[in-house]
Amino acid sequence: MVNKKILIIGATGFVGQNAVDIFVKEKTPFNKSSLSLGTDLRNISQAENLIWQAKPDVIINCAAHVGSLNYVTEKAATIVLDNTRILLNLYEAVAKHAPNALIINPVANCAYPAKADTFIEDKWWEGHLHRSVLSYGSTRRFMWSLGESFYMQHGIKSIYLLVPNMYGKHDSTNPDKAHALNALISKFVKAEKENKNQIEVWGTGIAIREWLFAEDFAKIIYLITQNPNRIGLTEPINIAQNFGLSVRELVQIINERFNNKFEIKWNHAMPDGAPKKVMDDTRFKKVFPNFIFTNFEEGITQSVKYYKSIYPY
Repeated sequence: MVNKKILIIGATGFVGQNAVDIFVKEKTPFNKSSLSLGTDLRNISQAENLIWQAKPDVIINCAAHVGSLNYVTEKAATIVLDNTRILLNLYEAVAKHAPNALIINPVANCAYPAKADTFIEDKWWEGHLHRSVLSYGSTRRFMWSLGESFYMQHGIKSIYLLVPNMYGKHDSTNPDKAHALNALISKFVKAEKENKNQIEVWGTGIAIREWLFAEDFAKIIYLITQNPNRIGLTEPINIAQNFGLSVRELVQIINERFNNKFEIKWNHAMPDGAPKKVMDDTRFKKVFPNFIFTNFEEGITQSVKYYKSIYPY
């Protein structure tokens, strides 16, 4: 996309910072915004002012209030209120001040039905959400409803990228805010720095989950900005590899990065969750046939290096 104005919102968050890194690396101009940079999208006036000033052609929507399972349960009402307000204000501001803008929306896979084990795009509304992610997952479904409604009335186009659990640099070091795998990696790094020899991991380790290196997701966002009209993006699409690892395998890979120095204590009193959750990649391979994901072990190595570089936290 030549001479297109790109705006990254939520640019100081986990996904947003990874997106910023890619656009900087590709020497592609962009504007950025976030709560910590002074714009509160929960406030309609601030949202309108941002869009009016930026006049974006493409908005990468990384703005969200989210956290761990415990956090989104304890703060459930706040999560719903904040995320709903952000989305309503964003779309209303775009309709008023940049109606030709394209909005790229990451959609966490907690929006998929609780009982599904393989996530297929055409079935992502076919069932109730798991109660543990009800507050955040419901706002991701609402985002699609909102976006499609604004398309029907105002012609605003949106792209929806359904994503598995992400990991990598720039995540929060607050256990309540960090994504699951990053929280686990940071726990290993902290244990090494504090000369501990045992690490507790919740559950039995048998649960299988799919993981996405955040830098890979940022690369896909960049590719979309360069060609937003590629066939297959008019419907929600999984950013998927159709491959999962058990928590036990995950822990083994991380421990190997520390020369297997840690004794792993499995806390069987804590639940494992659903036995398997992976994402079907059929549609993804058709839309992005040449995309190569970062090898998982390499992604873990880079993530360990990152958390070591920012310790203490």
